[in-house]
This record gives sequence, C-alpha cells and structure tokens, in this order.
Amino acid sequence: MTEYTIQPASIHHATAIADAIISAITPELCVELLCDDKHGIEDVHNMFEALARLEDSQYSYRNTLVAVTSDGKVAGVLVRYDGARLASLRKAFIEEYKRSMGHTIDESTIPDETDASEIYLDSLAVLPEYRGKGIASALIAEASRQAQITGKPLGLLVDKHNANARRLYEKSGFICVGERFFLNELMDHMQMQ
Repeated sequence: MTEYTIQPASIHHATAIADAIISAITPELCVELLCDDKHGIEDVHNMFEALARLEDSQYSYRNTLVAVTSDGKVAGVLVRYDGARLASLRKAFIEEYKRSMGHTIDESTIPDETDASEIYLDSLAVLPEYRGKGIASALIAEASRQAQITGKPLGLLVDKHNANARRLYEKSGFICVGERFFLNELMDHMQMQ
C-alpha cells in the first residue's frame, strides 16, 4: 500500500503541476494552444511551469494540492481556484502566453470554464504508477472539504468521452449540470452535490 499525504503545493512542485495540467488537458488539446510551427508541447509545458511558480495565476502552486509519498515523490496533483477569481487569475495566463509563444490572445475569445458560483477543479492527475490507490479520490475529498468553508460547490469540466474520469467524479458526488466549451471542445459541466 502506498503511503501518501495530501498537502498544499509549494513553488518547488511547479514541474509536477505543469505535468498534471498537460495530463489533465491532454497533450492533444494542449497542441491547440500552439500558435505556429516554431513551438511544441515542451513550450506549453514551460509556460504552465512558469504559471505554476506565480502566486496569482489559475495554475499557481497556491491553488494546488499535491499527494506526496512517504519517500517525497509527487503521486498526484489537483489544481483548483475560486471561479469568482477567474478573470483576475487569467491575466497571468494571457501575459505568459504572449511571453512564451510570442503571440497575443484575445481574451474575449476564451470561453469561461467556470463562474463565481463554484470552486473550479481545473486539473487533476495521478501518476500512472500510483493510480488505483485512492489518491484522486483523496485529493477531491480534501478540495471538497476546503470548498465547503466557502459555501460553494466544487465544479469541473469533463470530456464527454472520458468514461474513467466521469466514473471517478460521479463516485465522488458530482452530477452533470450543463455543458461548457474548453479549447473548442464541448464538455460536460459537473458540480459536486
């Protein structure tokens, strides 16, 4: 049995956070962030790692929980933030995208993946060798416990074709409450009840 603790991330977890974001979004959807042939997935990873090091981004270590094994390895990552802060947190993404990719993004063309009514579970990933050990459920449970303090439910988007993720979320108490777009993909919007 793998021993692990759920704890707030530190700035030193930035690489693991970037890995988790790419895993959760999927490398295929991350490629949609590329604006030209000069950049690759490693540029997307570097961008997310830079954002994880900031204190005021969606992907900040301050918005992240990690599952750390007894030998100090990161086994899982969960990034979440208050949906009411999306606009202010997204500014860091827009600026870092311009710096990393050399292109601007028209913020008005990015659909909001969340809103002020929820704590948004942005990214959840468990390393393959630690899957099936309850780590994802433990991360969700801790995020839910923290969200209860705010009086807001956890919300998330899940790919309509990702049956494994959907089962995990439904088992954790999420139900489908609608649909939203993320990177040109229509996804199911779920909230924890």
